[in-house]
Amino acid sequence: MKKTTTIRRRSRAHTAKVPAEVARAVAAAADKKAVDLVVLDLRKASAFTDFFVIVTGATTRQVHAIAEGVRDALARTGAKPALIEGLDRAEWVLVDYFDFVVHVFTPATREFYGLERLWGDAERVEVSA
Repeated sequence: MKKTTTIRRRSRAHTAKVPAEVARAVAAAADKKAVDLVVLDLRKASAFTDFFVIVTGATTRQVHAIAEGVRDALARTGAKPALIEGLDRAEWVLVDYFDFVVHVFTPATREFYGLERLWGDAERVEVSA
């Protein structure tokens, strides 16, 4: 059984249970000053993973640093990503841990692809840094 952590929504009225690894990814992104942190709970949607962690960095350099920070933080607990894509351009970096996927975007790229809109049926858990 996986350990879970509670992430409070911004309204503080509702909470959602997320695995500890997802909470660590969110915390690592926040440590690198990521903004607009969102967790999408895809467990009730027809998806290939349980959670999306979606965050934004102001520049490609920051996007790269956020992705590396998430990877390093989870590596300290023994978690290794199955796949990392996009580090070379760092406009959209995808870090896949099977049970959850971390998406790190530049602002324009996040707006263009609109993952939150595409996965609109997923429960949205907003977190603050």
